[in-house]
Amino acid sequence: MKQVVQNYKSGELAVLDVPVPGCKPGGVLVRSAFSLISTGTELMKVSEAGMSMLGKARSRPDQVAKVMQSVATNGVPATYRKVMGKLDSYTPLGYSLCGVVEQVGAGIDDVKVGDLVACAGNEHALHAELNWVPKNLYARVPDGLAPRHAAFGTVGSIALQGVRQGEPQLGEVALVIGLGLIGQLVVQLLAASGVRVVGADPDPARCELAERLGAAAAGDPASAAVESAVAELTGGHGVDQVYLAAGGGSNQPVELAAELSRDRGRVVDIGKCRLDLPWNAYYEKELDVRFSRSYGPGRYDPEYELEGRDYPIGYVRWTERRNLACFLDLLARGSVDVEPLISHVAEFDDAVETYQRLKDGELKAVAVLFRYSRRAGEAELPAQAPAVAVPVVDVKPAPVRAARTPVRLAFVGAGNYATSMLLPHLAQRDGVELSTVVTTTALSAANAQRKFGFTEATTDLDAVLGDKSVDAVFVVTRHSSHAELTRRALLAGKTVFVEKPLALTEDELAGVLAAVEESGNDRLQVGFNRRFSPLLREARQRFGTRTGPANLRYLVNAGRLQHGSWYLQQGTEGSRFAGEGGHFIDTASWLLDADPESVYAVATSGNEDLQLVLRYPDGSTATISYVTTGPAGFPKETLDLVADGRALRLDDFVRAAVYDGRRKRWVSSRLPKARDKGQSAELAAFVKAVRTGGPMPVPLQSLVATTAATLAVQPGLAGGAPVTLARPR
Repeated sequence: MKQVVQNYKSGELAVLDVPVPGCKPGGVLVRSAFSLISTGTELMKVSEAGMSMLGKARSRPDQVAKVMQSVATNGVPATYRKVMGKLDSYTPLGYSLCGVVEQVGAGIDDVKVGDLVACAGNEHALHAELNWVPKNLYARVPDGLAPRHAAFGTVGSIALQGVRQGEPQLGEVALVIGLGLIGQLVVQLLAASGVRVVGADPDPARCELAERLGAAAAGDPASAAVESAVAELTGGHGVDQVYLAAGGGSNQPVELAAELSRDRGRVVDIGKCRLDLPWNAYYEKELDVRFSRSYGPGRYDPEYELEGRDYPIGYVRWTERRNLACFLDLLARGSVDVEPLISHVAEFDDAVETYQRLKDGELKAVAVLFRYSRRAGEAELPAQAPAVAVPVVDVKPAPVRAARTPVRLAFVGAGNYATSMLLPHLAQRDGVELSTVVTTTALSAANAQRKFGFTEATTDLDAVLGDKSVDAVFVVTRHSSHAELTRRALLAGKTVFVEKPLALTEDELAGVLAAVEESGNDRLQVGFNRRFSPLLREARQRFGTRTGPANLRYLVNAGRLQHGSWYLQQGTEGSRFAGEGGHFIDTASWLLDADPESVYAVATSGNEDLQLVLRYPDGSTATISYVTTGPAGFPKETLDLVADGRALRLDDFVRAAVYDGRRKRWVSSRLPKARDKGQSAELAAFVKAVRTGGPMPVPLQSLVATTAATLAVQPGLAGGAPVTLARPR
């Protein structure tokens, strides 16, 4: 088998062929699927290996002390031979991976061959194709958690143990100094614990990432931004805890910790930074300095790690292994998201080149994974990107009667999109009565009532759902509530217009369709408005019917979000693409007149930019580029469709053209202020369907297919392979 090794004397890195380890009692033999490079600990070791002997000595004074003790005991010649022999040997790299159990040793009964496990330890979770791992250094991966995410288990346990040492409590404020891999995980764990977090790092990209992952604020520790954020969040008292997750030789982190801590605050050292404590500052505040020992209790105890002797849970609640299992559970439940941390996935065979790029600074990364290929005859790995089911809607609809005139509409939610893009089109429409507006706060309901003329304003959703005079309900709330509110409205017999997305998970989508089946009410519309744009509809008509497969390219310049936007709350509201990506998938599917069969997604490292390739039954493909880093002055949406020697171009719903041969066959332009993305026509079609009892503007099966394709993006990114959109036969 192959393994990554390093010669500490020469600095040489290599992928060596080494013997396969035996499967000893008390552990399992694991075939690696993904292993994680620690861009802090491992790169420090790689950099040290490239130093001169004097440089090595300066960087490791603890080892120098051992050498001097050996000299005193054994003499210079014997010590020299011993040190040189040790330096001039290959040593392993790696300590965090996910893989498949290939053999089970005697005494192991908690996993079986074929199980997916996360493994820990700098002697047992190495960058190697096979590793023997003792019982207390592995944990079974929860169902549904992607192998590449489970590979973060060990590093996540380090962050988790550090947070446990800080003893955070609900409502406290914490400062995380150093926003590398460990720091980003600490931020998320604290946010999940109900702690408000301020991050400090000189790298603006890492600060922005921390804010997206839950930090209230983040900035350069040398600037006034961090101090201002701490003062604002704590009323000037200082933070309750500081987590030192930085490395390097600067003493700035410990000095900043003293400056921004409250009286008797807690300072936890997780990383490996300089610790020359300024005595007066720490004494005057009586700061509690704590150290976090790696993955947790059991670390460095050979009886625990090698012999499998567990600590009684009544005395040691969180051991090394329990921390590992806990972090995997947090990943599986979505409380922590490691996907945005993955800067690069390299093939295992390219390990040496990858380390060199990291060392040289060519590859800027928070987290880098090695992916191991499966060779003939080896155990089958679990699917990295499982198929996403596209439920077939097969329900006998209940009879629909035409509504009275005017059609009575209720709104659940009256936020910015509802008040700017929907209600202005409905408030003055003939044959429409805005009956009731429901919001969670009384004042927002009153404002909407005053501005748009609702008959009633309330915070009582049940009263609206039970009002038989209401013909249709608009669900225009935050994304996480869409599926449940839609389900309840369908069960109440209402026609429903729900803003995208319809659902954030497969379970939520299944719940909506279960409500359709139970009630016989399939009167549902999702706010995919672009297919109703007059300019795009005319362009499609002039393009004409195609006979061969098409290629579609859709560039979405989504732009950056303002700090504090609820769209950044990915833990509860899903990713940005999960929230609005259905718009673009629906538009592509409508233009291609089919539902996609598979989704392949890849992401740009360090941000939310991603590429999507959709494949359709007739061989057509649609590529959607969703970018958040483009310039503000560039058009938001541009689309090209090419097939049968013709082309259609749409420029941000302002201009459209159809090309045939060497000339433009049709061109249409609008004033930028007259940009029409179809909301008015969409609402007109919806109101007509409600009034007449006729078919809904978009078939329910199409809405379901678009939602399923959107949901497939996340597992596709996790698995690095196309996701099949499976329909029951």
